[in-house]
Amino acid sequence: MVDQVLRALQPYFERIPSVERPVGHVPFNKKFMWTLAVLLLYFILSNVPVFGLDPSSIDIFEQYRALFAGKTGSIIALGIGPIVTASIILQLLVGAGIIKLDLTNPEDRAAYQDFQRFLVFVMIALEALPQIMGGFLKPNPVIAQQLGLSLNFISFLIFLQLFIGGVLIVYMDEVVSKWGIGSGVSLFILAGIAQSIITGLFNWTIPPNSQMPAGIIPRWIWISQTYGVDALLSADGLTFLLINGGLLALFTTIAIILLVVYAEGTRVEIPLAHAAVRGARGRFPIKLIYASVLPMIFVRALQANIQIIGMVLYNKGVTLFGEFVGTKPISGLMYLISPVRSPYDWVPSLVKSNPYLADLPSWMIGLHLAIDATILVAGGILFAIFWVETSGMDARTVADQIARSGMQIPGFRRNPQVLSRLMERYIPKVTVLGGAAIGLLTLIANMLGTIGNVSGTGLLLAVSIAYKFYEDLAKEQLTEMHPMIRKVLGEE
Repeated sequence: MVDQVLRALQPYFERIPSVERPVGHVPFNKKFMWTLAVLLLYFILSNVPVFGLDPSSIDIFEQYRALFAGKTGSIIALGIGPIVTASIILQLLVGAGIIKLDLTNPEDRAAYQDFQRFLVFVMIALEALPQIMGGFLKPNPVIAQQLGLSLNFISFLIFLQLFIGGVLIVYMDEVVSKWGIGSGVSLFILAGIAQSIITGLFNWTIPPNSQMPAGIIPRWIWISQTYGVDALLSADGLTFLLINGGLLALFTTIAIILLVVYAEGTRVEIPLAHAAVRGARGRFPIKLIYASVLPMIFVRALQANIQIIGMVLYNKGVTLFGEFVGTKPISGLMYLISPVRSPYDWVPSLVKSNPYLADLPSWMIGLHLAIDATILVAGGILFAIFWVETSGMDARTVADQIARSGMQIPGFRRNPQVLSRLMERYIPKVTVLGGAAIGLLTLIANMLGTIGNVSGTGLLLAVSIAYKFYEDLAKEQLTEMHPMIRKVLGEE
């Protein structure tokens, strides 16, 4: 039934404007310029404030900024949230068999992509409206009075600006994906997290209710001027340096960067030889983190959407699922399924230093950590499988791609079915193992904390995206020098 409705609406989905794909190969210099231009536009839009927004408004995505990109109070405040949420919904529908599409079939894949674009626009509206109607994004009464407009009209203007910003993000992502290097979603995440890390290192601003600067380096200078060496070398002093001084966050950040780079470099390489060109050989790499760290975006996005629903319900007086202080859950189911982000979320003494959590039983703190660990590992595996199946990285698609390129595996017949069976030995196992590994890495990084409070998930994303971007740059330069390689990579 759903398939019939989807196919009946397909002609209308096709009419939604999209960025035209380039005809033929796009030179590396042109791709780089498009990527740079979109990145510059992203930073410009992140500094365009939403007109009519009251300063007392609450950013319900505050704890997920590292994942959703965007910027609080700007017209791109929704960031990539609608894109990720639409992708999650479609992956779950296809994975559960509710929508039956064969994504190895070009027509079905086109229908999937057209419906996804439509769903993204729906999600832009559905993520903006609850924030306005729920009282989180408030119209500024002073501006309304000065312009002689009603608060409802100012609210409509806020919604319109957020919708336009969301649409711009969608098309900027398409421009990078089709004309640039990598994907716009990855580019925006990397830009936002890199900015947060730099700010976390050098920010001299002193936050409210704190005596120390926010940045780690200014904080060390402040500590060296305030405390003596003897006090810092004591047991309490070392603990203070690790937690409050940011040393633990610095060590964790460095360790996670090295671990992700190592994991990205760990791979199984399948030898290839060209059937027609004697001596032409290559290798097809199957990395440990085969599905990259994108499954972690889906896991955290799913948690974020559940948390937002709980927040909206609490704001309407429904406390059945938990209570909130600002954007942070402090009780009930919402607390248990909220992400762990630092030692202050799982070390009992640090958790209870928060006056709102002072009476929280220790078993509930432990259960919170166990649930988050389960969500990350199980969710990492589940979404890794979905991503591989829906993005053309499955064994069958890869085998067809190798066969079309004219390559074959030495010692095996040049037959897509034979190649597919061989790929089946590796890809499904590596997908599951990589999804679990990235979930564990995310958990460890979140438990120990990171520079700039970008969260372990955000740091893993930034390192993996930067590594992938480096590989994409190397691949683009290689294909410029050797055009035949584009056929092997399935670009022509």
